[in-house]
Amino acid sequence: QGCTQKYIVKNYFYYYLFRFSAALGEEIFYITFLPFTYWNIDHSVSRRMIIVWSIVMYIGQVSKDILKWPRPLSPPVVKLEMRTNAEYGMPSTHAMAATAISFSFFTATMNQYKYPFELGLVAAFVFSTLVCLSRLYTGMHTVLDVIGGALISAVLLVLLYPAWDMIDHLLLTSPFCPLFSIVVPLVLCYNYPKLDYYSPTRGDTTTILGAAAGATVGFWLNNQYNQTAPVYASESFQLGFPLITTKVVVVLARFFVGILVVLLTRWLMKNAVLGVLGYRYKFPIRDLEARRRLEVEVPYKFVTYSSVGFTATVIVPLLHELLGLE
Repeated sequence: QGCTQKYIVKNYFYYYLFRFSAALGEEIFYITFLPFTYWNIDHSVSRRMIIVWSIVMYIGQVSKDILKWPRPLSPPVVKLEMRTNAEYGMPSTHAMAATAISFSFFTATMNQYKYPFELGLVAAFVFSTLVCLSRLYTGMHTVLDVIGGALISAVLLVLLYPAWDMIDHLLLTSPFCPLFSIVVPLVLCYNYPKLDYYSPTRGDTTTILGAAAGATVGFWLNNQYNQTAPVYASESFQLGFPLITTKVVVVLARFFVGILVVLLTRWLMKNAVLGVLGYRYKFPIRDLEARRRLEVEVPYKFVTYSSVGFTATVIVPLLHELLGLE
């Protein structure tokens, strides 16, 4: 499984299109797009996307390790990725995440913002389709894996949609929200299905639930202090270049300041938590085998990414306000 294959790229357009599309279902996309919506679009839209994303991804990851369906055989398939090769295949969590994020974004915004319904629907469909096709192109999933993932995600969206407002209200107002948001994900992570060999699914699931837990606590805390969604100025003026407006500059400034703080938080917390756990369990920080142990992996990833989620929803908006970027 760890062998890399030699291959010749015959169509660079498809190659780069689907390699890029595959990245839309990975951490680099989650850690940029989800905070971007919170900082620059709408708090309520971001809250719904994060809750749906975390629920869908947890169910998808657990389903993989319960069903234990293998990934496509290689050969004949050429696999362009190796990190996720140790995971099982059914369902495709890339397909689940892409479907959940694109259609939850579309559903949450279609009644709040003025844009053609057909355009939003097509955009959501194209986004999820590109990610699904990328999993076939990269050789990581079968057609059944991808269809199964997209269908499961669609069913979960339909089931969750009627409860969106109720869940959102409880997460913002219930005094038990912080405790619930931390304890329940931790219990789920520590009781994750066990496999005969190490798979990154538990670590990835802990990362997702940790980020959602930290963000949810941040949502609750912001609501206690009545922080509202970003309000954009209706006026804009030219800044040297005719096509660059004040709004665009502020949006980009929010994004880059926020991402810098988020990445710094992740780096600091990762090293701090690993240092504490390394001291507690007597292993060097760079010992990958030790970091895969349950008693190390779960607290390390949960604390690190819950800090990231909290920073993105509380610390970064406060910094935006301090810098005059609100």
